[in-house]
Amino acid sequence: MTIEQILVLAIFTCTIFALIFTSKRPSTIFSGSVLLLLLTQQLSFDDILVNLTNNGLVALILLLLVSSSIDKTAFIKRLGRAIINKSFAKSFWKMFALTFSSSALLNNTAIVASLIGPIKQNQLHAPSKLLIPLSYAAILGGTVTLVGTSTNLIVDSFLKEHGHPGFNFFDFTLFGMTAGLICGLLLFILSPLLPTFAGSQSKYQSYLIEAEVESDSELIGKSVEQNHLRNLPELFLLEVVRKGQIISPISPEFIIEANDKLIFSGNIQKIDNLEHIKGLTTFAETDGLMRENLTEVIISNRAPIIGKSMKQIGFRALFDAAVVAIRRDGEQISGKMGDVKLRAGDFLLLATGGDFQNRDNISKNFFVVSEQKIARKLSSLQENFTLLGFILTIAIAAFTVVPLANALLFFAASLVVLKISSIAEIKRNLPLNLILVIVGALSLATALESSGVLDILTSFISPYVTTGGALYALIAIYLLTLLLTEFVTNNAAAALMFPFAYGMVQALNFPLMPFALAVAFAASASFISPYGYQTNLLVFSATDYKFKHFIKLGLPISITYSSIVIFLLYWVYL
Repeated sequence: MTIEQILVLAIFTCTIFALIFTSKRPSTIFSGSVLLLLLTQQLSFDDILVNLTNNGLVALILLLLVSSSIDKTAFIKRLGRAIINKSFAKSFWKMFALTFSSSALLNNTAIVASLIGPIKQNQLHAPSKLLIPLSYAAILGGTVTLVGTSTNLIVDSFLKEHGHPGFNFFDFTLFGMTAGLICGLLLFILSPLLPTFAGSQSKYQSYLIEAEVESDSELIGKSVEQNHLRNLPELFLLEVVRKGQIISPISPEFIIEANDKLIFSGNIQKIDNLEHIKGLTTFAETDGLMRENLTEVIISNRAPIIGKSMKQIGFRALFDAAVVAIRRDGEQISGKMGDVKLRAGDFLLLATGGDFQNRDNISKNFFVVSEQKIARKLSSLQENFTLLGFILTIAIAAFTVVPLANALLFFAASLVVLKISSIAEIKRNLPLNLILVIVGALSLATALESSGVLDILTSFISPYVTTGGALYALIAIYLLTLLLTEFVTNNAAAALMFPFAYGMVQALNFPLMPFALAVAFAASASFISPYGYQTNLLVFSATDYKFKHFIKLGLPISITYSSIVIFLLYWVYL
């Protein structure tokens, strides 16, 4: 090997070790790798610019930006209220169907964050029986279409980078749908293995909120249970004022009438869940409290602040926020709050300042569960345009009328014109960390190929794989990616494994498509670790789960899912 090849291989190896054994964010690690490649002249600046304008990357960024506007609609909120039923089986399948289908088109992390509230709030079934299935349903649904998860679009960008036309919209559907539905049935069968305990109580200050039932309200003539008013996230119906008389307590069979005043107690930030109910008008007289700007966050599994105390990092100055409360599920925290060593999954209730949203270190450290700034309700025209426009945009791209990136660009522009979104909001939601990961991974792959390292590695591996044929090679690529995704992020696993899959295909003259799909599916199949995927971490922090609960349910799901995907890929392509 030449000096140049040794340098590239050393940087690649250090990148993998850093991803697995350090708490540094993948974006930081990949950025460092690119800088080293530039410094050692194994990569040119033009190579980086080419990767930055990759069509798949642009489509992914636009899709994430558009998804933030979808989250503003009442669609998910209204469906979320209707999930819970007296029958556990009906509740499970409603939850699974909604999450699985929505995740095929929308950001699955946002969907899980939206549905955690109704599931935790319900008084009919233990949330612990539904929260892990909620996360798994989101992961499974994300593998059904090209836009279901960022991993698919990352692998698509690699294909295009190598001169391949890329995936079609429905290339994933046969495999993802088959494996997803079978695993959904297995999830239901295995649900008795999940523990039975209530969700953790959120540490927020409770407010009284008054809402009046208008004469055209959809609530009139139906009971509290039929209107799903018991399933509002972090809002509790305390009493009803009817013709000046206070009625309390409220039974599930209580019938709502016009001009009733409903009195709720709960988290003021969730008031938008009332505003999305047709014909229910809120009367908020707490302007001072609205300015408290309390924000609920969960510490990310890759956060730089893990292992440090709030006093050590200067929390207030670093984030323009003060910690009002902290919760560590399943463990009692003692001692001064400022001296508590922060851990992944810790829940913080923050009082935020005006500069909190503009800090670029927020997404590096936290998953924002919800914010106290009341979401602006969209008008009927805006809401209908957002939902129908998104469906039309995806349909146009799915049937290859217009490239996905082009369709999303025009749709995003129309959202700004109609004031559904704004330039400032787009800037705030720009996924910079994800961009750095993808561009860094693409650049690392470019260096591996141009230096000849990939040829050397594939020629070394080829004799071991050739004896088993294409199936053995497919299983090897899939399992290596699956193992890697449990240690690092799904996006990083896909980015690191694709070059090797491509090199193996070239060396052994195998078809590229099954190996590219294997990398995409395996990178998304994070079922065993609560820290392997964002949705797992969200539900892990929502109740008193332990690591063993994910292993107990995730291991059989992972084995079943992987077996189905590998068999179908071999059957269809090889």
